[in-house]
Amino acid sequence: MNRVLTATLQRPAAGYPDAAALHQALQALVADGLDRLALPGSGRTLERWRCLAVVAGQDLGLCKFYEGHTDALAIMAELAAPKVAVGSTWGTWAAEPPNARVTVKRDGDRYVLNGRKAWCSGAGQLSHALLTAWDEHGQQQLVAVALRQPGVTVVNEGWQAVGMGATASIQVQFDDAEGTRVGGPGEYLERPGFWQGAIGIAACWYGAAQQLAQRLQAYPRDEPHARAHLGAVDSALFALRTVLRQTAASVDAAPDESCEYLARRVRAVAEHACEQTLIHVGHALGAGPYCLDAHFARLAADLPVFLRQSHAERDLAQLGALASQASISELNL
Repeated sequence: MNRVLTATLQRPAAGYPDAAALHQALQALVADGLDRLALPGSGRTLERWRCLAVVAGQDLGLCKFYEGHTDALAIMAELAAPKVAVGSTWGTWAAEPPNARVTVKRDGDRYVLNGRKAWCSGAGQLSHALLTAWDEHGQQQLVAVALRQPGVTVVNEGWQAVGMGATASIQVQFDDAEGTRVGGPGEYLERPGFWQGAIGIAACWYGAAQQLAQRLQAYPRDEPHARAHLGAVDSALFALRTVLRQTAASVDAAPDESCEYLARRVRAVAEHACEQTLIHVGHALGAGPYCLDAHFARLAADLPVFLRQSHAERDLAQLGALASQASISELNL
């Protein structure tokens, strides 16, 4: 599948200028069946992550749409939701800032949504979304919702991003909108696929960083400092690549087990490797590719923003708490 994706993707020379262009590209992938990835833990997890990395290396805005769509399909398959409509495009909106929260209430045979959801990538373009909401008992509930219905209003304000700017991750207001419950209360976070999907984000980071590294690898001057920077990048991405491969095998070997500790480790390794890549590539190549290479410039602007799906030191603190409880045998070589 990843080879087909590589052959199929044809990024415009100037990239995708806005969410409409990104959505059109996503629709083309959906129409060709290239969104039907192997499910996490299915024995082909690495294949899934390779596909995410391929799209990320082409355009991180498109990858944001593609990862959200394919993640929604995987979640609904895991939670035995009804099959999605042919040609539909999905977002997965699970951010829960304190100032933007959606409630869901059962009304007869209907589930009714009210409130505002933040960080809704592609909200003005996608046909459907899978989102977290809160029921009358204060429990988190996953809900599938058609976006082209009365009661769903896209709030086109506030989005000022440069990096990842084309994704238009704006807010959506729900006023008595109808949705379909997916799984039971709390199942979104409790299912094994939650942390498996979190590792998939690290594969996206890797795909973008690897493309940036290729510019340095192709650097024509035999200059020792550039070679030193390439060595630093190569070792960082080798570590990440090795971790992703090993982790895919671990997930496939135990698909029904929680892999939170593993996922937090992988994401920490990935964030460090990608930040090192950004630093060393920039130091080696100077301003040239930032100003003259549209693909490089877009990736270099988008990747730092995409990396902030990590919560930096807060995530490291959570990892440290898990590491403090690890057995000695788990830490042996």
